[in-house]
Amino acid sequence: MRLTEFWARMRENFGPAYAESFARDHVMSELGGRTVHEALDAGWAVKDVWRGVCAAVEVPAHLR
Repeated sequence: MRLTEFWARMRENFGPAYAESFARDHVMSELGGRTVHEALDAGWAVKDVWRGVCAAVEVPAHLR
């Protein structure tokens, strides 16, 4: 998964205004106690970060 696809899915799931806020502020145990931005900055694979988001919140099946 490319980073551009990740952000498109984030915007589609959370809305364009909330996706960035969620990624910056929401700490998830699925990401080792990190936010999306922290996990990406720490070198996590984009696909693994997306899987963490999917596990943390109810992401519709067509976006997984």
